[in-house]
Amino acid sequence: MSGGEKFDLTAGAAYAGGPPQTVRAILWQRFLRHRLAVASLIVLALLVLAALAAPLAEAAFGLDATRVSLLERFQPPSAKHWLGTDELGRDLLLRLLYGGRVSLLVGLAAAFCAALIGTALGLLAGYYGGTLDAFVMRLADGVIALPLLPLLIVLAAVDLSKLGLPAALATSEDVSFYRIVILISIVGWTTVARLVRGATLTMRTREFVRAAEALGARAPRIMLVHILPNVVSPIIVATTLSAGGIILLESVLSFLGLGIQPPIASWGNMLTGAQELIWSDPALAVWPGLLIFVTVIAFNFLGDGLQDALDPRAIQG
Repeated sequence: MSGGEKFDLTAGAAYAGGPPQTVRAILWQRFLRHRLAVASLIVLALLVLAALAAPLAEAAFGLDATRVSLLERFQPPSAKHWLGTDELGRDLLLRLLYGGRVSLLVGLAAAFCAALIGTALGLLAGYYGGTLDAFVMRLADGVIALPLLPLLIVLAAVDLSKLGLPAALATSEDVSFYRIVILISIVGWTTVARLVRGATLTMRTREFVRAAEALGARAPRIMLVHILPNVVSPIIVATTLSAGGIILLESVLSFLGLGIQPPIASWGNMLTGAQELIWSDPALAVWPGLLIFVTVIAFNFLGDGLQDALDPRAIQG
């Protein structure tokens, strides 16, 4: 047997375990090794599915989550009301499901909007550099230096009708949701912007970016096609980690009466309604508080798992 044939047999044995794995498969395997992250992903998926299924649960129980029945106040758990009723006779389980819709949507929508703002500013600052980079980074430093919670309390307390908005819009039920998302997005973009800016500074010196510039590609195409796909990992991690904090922040604002306003339910304003009943009916505060705690912890563990899985140094190792 010739030497070349021996080499081929060795090479064939090296690949006996199957074809080489793709980067996506490697990332998925690394993520699966982070058991807390996998468990957190399952918990979050179940919470989202339960929140989306709120109308189905409402129809299955034959109840109305917004119907007030003073004759059924503070009912204990039963076959009709699995978690009992609140101070107005509303089904607590249905209120938690609809409140989860709002709280989860606020967290995900605000985190996504903040990530969009931060990504755009980070790409521009990192690619163009110079005065624009200095301005964006000093703006980010200024936003970071602001006391976040007092600032949001002041902004959330502003009367929208005095800002020139139509009275119907300023007093609508949904305006509190949009206001919270906008306010948190305005002040929450700094982390993503700094991460994207740093990654862009590294990527713009790579050979494939230089080649695209030499071929006459315009700056927007270079940023969106060549740089952005290579900096998406820190964006995903930062967005996931921020979602839990945003849910907690919305809960604090709603607890203070400056967030989501009734009759729309959120876990935060459910805590507000239960604060005076903590000793007589603690379940009204325990359940929304427990869901906030579990959701925030799950987002944090999920972010940690994604950070470990997407770490390029670990992948290369």
